[in-house]
Amino acid sequence: MSPKNHKVRVGISIGDFNGIGPEIIMKSLKDKTITDFFTPVIFGSGKLFTYQKNIFKLNLNFNYINEASQAQAGKLNMLNLTKENVNVELGVPTEESTKMAIDSLEAATEALMKGEIDVLVTAPINKDEMVKMGFKHAGHTGYFEEKFSKKGLMFLVTEDLKVAVSTHHIPISQVAENISKEKIKKQIRVLNQTLIEDFCIQKPKIAVLGLNPHAGDGGVIGNEEIEIISPAIKELSDNGTLAFGPFPADSFFQPGKYKNFDAVLAMYHDQGLAPFKTLAYEEGVNYTAGLPFIRTSPDHGVAYDIAGKNVADEQSFTEAIFTAIKIFKNRSEYSELMNDRMQPRKMVVDNGIDEDLPEETEG
Repeated sequence: MSPKNHKVRVGISIGDFNGIGPEIIMKSLKDKTITDFFTPVIFGSGKLFTYQKNIFKLNLNFNYINEASQAQAGKLNMLNLTKENVNVELGVPTEESTKMAIDSLEAATEALMKGEIDVLVTAPINKDEMVKMGFKHAGHTGYFEEKFSKKGLMFLVTEDLKVAVSTHHIPISQVAENISKEKIKKQIRVLNQTLIEDFCIQKPKIAVLGLNPHAGDGGVIGNEEIEIISPAIKELSDNGTLAFGPFPADSFFQPGKYKNFDAVLAMYHDQGLAPFKTLAYEEGVNYTAGLPFIRTSPDHGVAYDIAGKNVADEQSFTEAIFTAIKIFKNRSEYSELMNDRMQPRKMVVDNGIDEDLPEETEG
């Protein structure tokens, strides 16, 4: 089936259900025509969602299934992780809500790896509470890297602004020791490939930020730019990758500057996410680039302070769903194109015999 005609199966993990996860999920799915565009598969609890949909006065009907493979197109599919009653304490993380967040994520990831869903959209989790219960990672990215045995790249995206971070959930005191020339080169390559394959940008231009104030001021405020970042950029540029920098981070995110590039690689979490969330606000999406499977999430947290108040805005979660779908279709079409270019083609020669000739490729 052509990726253009395939109705993408979107798996959804519910995050901490005492936060705003179920609310933004259901608000994103409330339009009666939503299943014309994709097939949702929620990994949660029918009783939990029924209870919360009544709080938010949402008219939703779920198709209850026991396996993701049973999901039906045209319906809001709910895979029941439990049929028992669920204790909801909106605004407060509990052992029960944390356990279900872990169970939902693991069940959805298993379905993704088995091909029972096409993409995964994850609702916000409470990382601290999950770690206390034995979850080994400080966020989704590390979890998926372990499950898929491949390094990913935290990549925040909108239509007009795309920011990746070289280091993410580590203390600021450890940032400098966690960057290296080889690591930055690899991350720029991943970023370059995902822009081509997942976002259909043929010749991406990538800006790289410096680590230190004023990008080190020529070594006056640190040597990481001279010894690590600049050499990485130069080696890639010499081999045809359109990478530029390092740029001072304090002045880079001006419309006249960042809009000249297709993506930005920041050196650490807040250096990239603070300006991104300021500029993108509610439409930003967190995408884990460089992995064999597609996972997105909204760019905000569990928001316990507004849980249950019916004021959570679902825009970022909705954007996460449709970004995942778009990436899936872009990646599928790219794969088809590459496969077609590798196939032999027929050519009629003067003696009337068809000969197989290799497909030409661009240099």
